[in-house]
Amino acid sequence: MSRLAAISGRDLVAALGRIGFEELRTRGSHRFLRHSDGRATVVPVHSNEDLGRGLLAKILRDVKLSGEELRKLL
Repeated sequence: MSRLAAISGRDLVAALGRIGFEELRTRGSHRFLRHSDGRATVVPVHSNEDLGRGLLAKILRDVKLSGEELRKLL
């Protein structure tokens, strides 16, 4: 498996929005997203910070998306 690229929370929320995820609510800097098929995740959106590789991998597992599919969305 190739390494995941550094990506900000804001860019990840935008990419997930392109495939049908909607923002349900916000609590502080955390965005709660859900897809109509039931997949859901929480993405922290901190200014000027990229998501860590481990957190990004966890979010991708939650939404059942591969790193390659994410690269195509960006």
